[in-house]
Amino acid sequence: MAIINSRQNIDSTTQNTWHPMVEVFKTNVRKKTDGKKLLGSLLEVFPTYTMNFDLSDRDKVLRIQGENIEALQIIIHLREYGYSCEPLD
Repeated sequence: MAIINSRQNIDSTTQNTWHPMVEVFKTNVRKKTDGKKLLGSLLEVFPTYTMNFDLSDRDKVLRIQGENIEALQIIIHLREYGYSCEPLD
């Protein structure tokens, strides 16, 4: 299973009141090294999000968790790096 994670530390008081959104995207990212680079660049732009790639999924899924997720900006960001990215229903 190829899951690449980016996790934030959330203290226990925040955890009880935080109700994040989750967005899931279909991508064409195939390599673990590419996924790590993309997560790094995404975190520079969106440091408050928690995100991971599941490259073992047939849709090469990017999951993002956070508040007020800017889905269009995520799509644009991946496309700027030459990858496809679209919301997964």
